Amino acid sequence: MKGARHEASGVAPVGRRAVALGALAMVLGCQRRSEAASTPAPSSPVEAGTRGATRLLDWTFEGAASPRAVIVVPAWGGADARFPVLVALHGRGEARKPPAEGALGWPRDYALVRAISRVAAPPLTAADFEGFVDAPRLGTLNQRLHDRPFGGLIVACPYLPDLDLADDHAIADFGAFLTNTLLPRVRRETPARAEALATGIDGVSLGGAVALAVGLDRSDAFGAVGAVQPALDRADATQWAARAKAARARHPGLALHLLTSDGDYFREAVRATSTALQDAGVHHDFDLVVGPHDYPFNRGPGSIEMLLWHDRALGR
Repeated sequence: MKGARHEASGVAPVGRRAVALGALAMVLGCQRRSEAASTPAPSSPVEAGTRGATRLLDWTFEGAASPRAVIVVPAWGGADARFPVLVALHGRGEARKPPAEGALGWPRDYALVRAISRVAAPPLTAADFEGFVDAPRLGTLNQRLHDRPFGGLIVACPYLPDLDLADDHAIADFGAFLTNTLLPRVRRETPARAEALATGIDGVSLGGAVALAVGLDRSDAFGAVGAVQPALDRADATQWAARAKAARARHPGLALHLLTSDGDYFREAVRATSTALQDAGVHHDFDLVVGPHDYPFNRGPGSIEMLLWHDRALGR
């Protein structure tokens, strides 16, 4: 499987790896410029107990592969409510911040808390997507919410260190932290459903590649694996398909999702990976939406699309 892990968890030939790392550096630079020029729109106040309200837990971990995590917990549903769990991994920009700041990537910098309040109270508007949505997609998502309202997710947002995507051991250690330390604590201390079929993993860019690697290699721990604009290498598409096929053989019910956008640096690599999955007979969802590879995308389509897909996939 070494060939499967050039950019996700193995060693790439120098030429392809240089291109991939160059693309990541370009992404990071654009994200930093955008972050400096624009701050997340404030969330509308939502009273505790109303649908879409959330509370945030700030956890620390001593001597673990990740020292920090922020947990976003629905504050509705009553004492007996139990929710699926989504592990959401941030991008490389947050990986280069201190853990206390990086762990806030999804909840704060990517406006996930605001997105939860909006998907829980449709209809969605173009403003909820930071303008990055076309009319057909907006209509499709609103129709889905009309047919099946958002049920709610506990979203666990651990700090993701700036892992070398070629370091198998570091990614394996991080995956072990997620499944052996973070998820058990989520199930002990929040109103979480405990079964693997109600547990998902996803991420954006760097986090998307790590989510795929961990989710496919530890498929017994997850019911759904997704990736938003994952930092993939087109040359690795068939190897990713082989990993996905093996994961599906171990866990036939595993749901898979790849999402990219028309302005995503990794669009062609993600599209090629989707084609390879299809050719290998691995059923999955693939979405190509509107928007750049940047913070405004994360604060709009990134958060909303991730939440809605996992809510459907894990709410079985």
